[in-house]
Amino acid sequence: MVDWLVVCAVSGLGPARIQQLLTHMEVDDLRQRLEHEREALPLSDHLLHSLAIDYQKVDIALEWQQQAADHHLVSFSDPLYPPLLKQLSDPPVVLFVKGCLEALVLPYLAIVGSRNASPGGLQVAYQLAAEMSSMGFGICSGMAMGIDGAAHKACVEHQGRTVAVLGTGIETVYPRKHRQLYHDIQQQGCILSEFWPDVGPFAGNFPKRNRIISGLSLGTLVVEACRKSGSLITARLAMEQGREVFAVPGSILGGYHQGCHDLLRDGAKLVETAADIVEELASLTAYHLEELKLCHHIQQGEICNLPFSSLLASVGYETTSIDAVVEHSGKTIDLVLEQMLELELQGWVIAVPGGYVRVKRS
Repeated sequence: MVDWLVVCAVSGLGPARIQQLLTHMEVDDLRQRLEHEREALPLSDHLLHSLAIDYQKVDIALEWQQQAADHHLVSFSDPLYPPLLKQLSDPPVVLFVKGCLEALVLPYLAIVGSRNASPGGLQVAYQLAAEMSSMGFGICSGMAMGIDGAAHKACVEHQGRTVAVLGTGIETVYPRKHRQLYHDIQQQGCILSEFWPDVGPFAGNFPKRNRIISGLSLGTLVVEACRKSGSLITARLAMEQGREVFAVPGSILGGYHQGCHDLLRDGAKLVETAADIVEELASLTAYHLEELKLCHHIQQGEICNLPFSSLLASVGYETTSIDAVVEHSGKTIDLVLEQMLELELQGWVIAVPGGYVRVKRS
């Protein structure tokens, strides 16, 4: 982890440049060259002379990680680094995560929209987030006022998983009105940021975080947006990333939905119910599970020889949460997810809102 933090702490190197360098060398070699052999790096002389490593940032990050059990640093090489996020040309090198780390493995839908949303827009965002959450999808958003907050709140109140991607450091609650929501999200999901913990709100950082919101997600749903809404940046990034884009239509009066209507004209899928989203994401969800299998080095042979007795003993005939299965079985979260999928395909369990139910005795 220290190697990744040192590379991150170099001024003048952004995520895209770091990824370019990592195509030529491993991270430990990159750190070695940055510290002792900069002239060996394939960079211009001007850029080489501007590079500076801020070791204080590295110390701050490591101290932050040690402050609480739910403080996590996830590097690009970590098995829990979201596989969809790795597909970006400029993925974050290190993620600061606060809350339930295992929440990162779920398939996500991004829900974004206006900060100054109408009451109807807030209701639609809440309803769709709750429905998608009940179907096993996590909801990703930016914890802003308006649509973002309504989507997060629906997950919190329906015991669903949600990830809030911040445009600030992980310890900065912005907006301040969402302080309680910030804490509630950590109980069932996580807060995530690529910025150092003490970074405050800076306008230029919010568009950067939008690529993470869309990059984490199988698709992006815009509920309500005017033509100058920042949520349209997230939708554009999703299109560039090859992800699905959805939009909710609305009244032509008032300007609340102009951005959504523009997206629909450009090919976004019109959404009235959660079913409109699920039918488009089914194949991408299967791909997401395959990527998880590769990331966690789970082989087909391991799946075929499932330890049914120990895992089934962890699932009751009433709804059992995935967290309870992990704790009772003593298995890692990635292995449990893969094996539960196989058990579901074989008819031993079914996935229900909130977890799994055992449906056939061994």
